[in-house]
Amino acid sequence: MPENLFVDGYDSGKMDLNALQDKISRIDGVEAARIVAGNGHIVEIHVLARRNKPAKQLVRDVQSLSQALFGEEIDRRVVSVVQLADSDFEGGFRPALIDVGEVLDGSRAEVTVTLRWDSDLFTGAAKGAAATSTRPRQIAEATLEAIRQAIHREAAVAVASMDIPVLGSRKVAVAQVVVVTEATERNLIGCAYVEDEESRAVVRAVLDALNRVLPELKSP
Repeated sequence: MPENLFVDGYDSGKMDLNALQDKISRIDGVEAARIVAGNGHIVEIHVLARRNKPAKQLVRDVQSLSQALFGEEIDRRVVSVVQLADSDFEGGFRPALIDVGEVLDGSRAEVTVTLRWDSDLFTGAAKGAAATSTRPRQIAEATLEAIRQAIHREAAVAVASMDIPVLGSRKVAVAQVVVVTEATERNLIGCAYVEDEESRAVVRAVLDALNRVLPELKSP
């Protein structure tokens, strides 16, 4: 699991979040878990699980585990559960999209993208103006921020361009990503049809651009 689990202000003396996250990951059916904390309390718990039990039961399991082992009550509303079929957990050598979220604060917006890579969850965030025209690029930036947590520090990735043109009768998300290592600079392009949500197509386009090189960039 990534080490940077917390954000500002959590009282680590109250409860060991690394230990709690590890215990949650061991609940039957759970494949990965990630805790986000700030302002002195847990604000989000993301759980990736199989479909062998109802999501509500998994939330209750998280609450019971925290109460029994750490004496800490967890609000069920901070626990989000994503369940995938067993077949989706096979061949995890490339990142898979788990969730795209957005929080609006007046004229500002924060986009978060959560990816699963092997057994780990990585969440990246990007902030900017709450404008329709800039949202695809914000999502692409958040996707790369999640990717940066899992690749070698020597490698740098950046969004060169992010567009959603109409080809024929269908929208297509097209991402151009630059990957820079000590030896090379590569300009990569990826695309994905907009089939459900536009935001998810943006993430898939960024991953499509990077998928060919990510296995060699991943940190051990």
